[in-house]
Amino acid sequence: MYQVKVTPRCPIRTTLELLGGKWKLLILSQLRAEALRTSELKRLIPDISEKMLIQELKFLSDSHLVSRKSFGEVPPRVEYSLTEKGRNSLPLIEEMVVFAEKYEAKTNGSISLDNK
Repeated sequence: MYQVKVTPRCPIRTTLELLGGKWKLLILSQLRAEALRTSELKRLIPDISEKMLIQELKFLSDSHLVSRKSFGEVPPRVEYSLTEKGRNSLPLIEEMVVFAEKYEAKTNGSISLDNK
């Protein structure tokens, strides 16, 4: 079995720095099929605040996972789409879905946070 040496720049930490948190993977997942405007993303992820959405999109854009296209119109129109680097996260997201489905099937949909 492959074992990762845990260092400040190990692959797992890099992945967590780029994709960790409550919202980044959800945003990337929504952008998998097409470019979307901020308002469309907000509608698709209703629990996220507009401030947090904008903050996460800026981080993803600065990390070159998402591309930001401004159309220079009034009112402003901006679209976000996955970059090639962002598309590399999609298999990870798909595997997370498989993991969650298997986990929920074995636990009858309940999530236990205690160590019993």
